[in-house]
Amino acid sequence: MRLPKFFGKPKRPNLIARRIVGDSMSPTLRQGRIVVALCRTHFLQVGDVIVLRHDGLEKIKRIKRIDPRFGVYVVGDNPARSTDSRHFGWVPVDDVLGRLIWPRTTSDR
Repeated sequence: MRLPKFFGKPKRPNLIARRIVGDSMSPTLRQGRIVVALCRTHFLQVGDVIVLRHDGLEKIKRIKRIDPRFGVYVVGDNPARSTDSRHFGWVPVDDVLGRLIWPRTTSDR
C-alpha cells in the first residue's frame, strides 16, 4: 500500500504534552505530573498556566500580567523555588508554546 505524499509545510501540533520537572509550580502541579497544553496563544488570560520557551528551556508558569507591548509577565506558584519574570522580565507572546488544558488549574492566583 502506498501512502500519500505530503504537500506543504508540516503544521504545528494542536496539543503538546509535557512532564513537570521541579517544584516551581507546586502545590498546583507536582513533579512528575503529565500536563497537556493547547497550542493557541490568542486566548491567553491572567491566571492561565502556560508552557513557554526561555533561554532554550521550556518552562511552565502562571500568567500574572499581560501587556500588548511587552508580552506576558509570568510567575511560579511556589515563589521561593521559581525562576520567573521576577528574574528574567517579560516574555514575548511568540515564546508562549501553549496554555494548559489538563489538568485543569484554578486561575484565581
